Amino acid sequence: MTIADELQATIGQMVQRGKGILAADESQPTIAKRFAAIGVEATAENCRAYRTLLFTAPGIEHYISGVIEFEDTLAQADGDGTPLPEVLAQRGIIPGVKVDKGKGPLALSPFDLITYGLDGLSERLIQYKRQGARFAKWREIYQIGEHFPTALGIAANAEMLARYAAVCQEQGIVPIVEPEVLMDGGHSMDRCAEVTEAVHKGIFHALHLHHVVLEHMILKPSMVLPGKEHPARANAAEIAAATLQVFRRTVPAAVPSINFLSGGLSPEQATANLNAMNADSSGAPWLLSFSFGRALQQPVLQVWQGKAENISAAQQALLKRARLNGAAQRGEYLPAMESLN
Repeated sequence: MTIADELQATIGQMVQRGKGILAADESQPTIAKRFAAIGVEATAENCRAYRTLLFTAPGIEHYISGVIEFEDTLAQADGDGTPLPEVLAQRGIIPGVKVDKGKGPLALSPFDLITYGLDGLSERLIQYKRQGARFAKWREIYQIGEHFPTALGIAANAEMLARYAAVCQEQGIVPIVEPEVLMDGGHSMDRCAEVTEAVHKGIFHALHLHHVVLEHMILKPSMVLPGKEHPARANAAEIAAATLQVFRRTVPAAVPSINFLSGGLSPEQATANLNAMNADSSGAPWLLSFSFGRALQQPVLQVWQGKAENISAAQQALLKRARLNGAAQRGEYLPAMESLN
């Protein structure tokens, strides 16, 4: 099998109608914060037990096609000693891995951020692939202000994403390209649309320069919506219309799937927004799906509480959110479904 065949096979399994991606790639500080909210210590064993709970939830393979793991999770096993990536693969769910090394300030460019992790990436991907990973994820972050992100910040982040994606494809790993335009702040939805359009144009120009094959990648963007502190709220239909307008202008039809991040939205908001996009996506050339972390996991954590006796109920909470987002991916979600088990 050629590298191109390998990449296409992975895309074929990941991009399926009614299915999306579970983001379970929280770093240690992030998962510690989420565990602290339910009074659970983020020990290695608790993290392993929680991710085993997620990956073994009965029925999620009907709605989840891939799972993004943190690199440490690739080496963990379930209670029977089966490696967690293999647990997923046995259910037809593709294991993936977060490969960036976190963010920091972009030198000489106040308020712009840049993500680290290109050094040694090719060698790390070879090891991750041996451990079962077939796709990777890299996130770049964009803060919105009156004068930022700057042209330099947009160009620098696009270059990082393109270089990462090229290294992935060279190793037969499908890259998920994640530009997160943050919803923090008081900016309007129009300002978010303006920034998102500029970010995407920069990214796809850089991907072209680095010879990245668009058919063998997945885009994981944020939705176009007003900042959290903006006085005007937007409903799901308005968010869908604004998001699709920007994406039709900037995302080539060759990209097989756009899997949105939830970016601080509640589980219900994220699902309603995704549904509105699919209900309004006539003629869209890409699959419009989800790659949610908190919007899938928040109800699970609230039920689990770190207690073994709650595992089954917590898994049912995950299955419910996965099922509702699968319906939203088809444009068939209704708010009344939230009250059903």
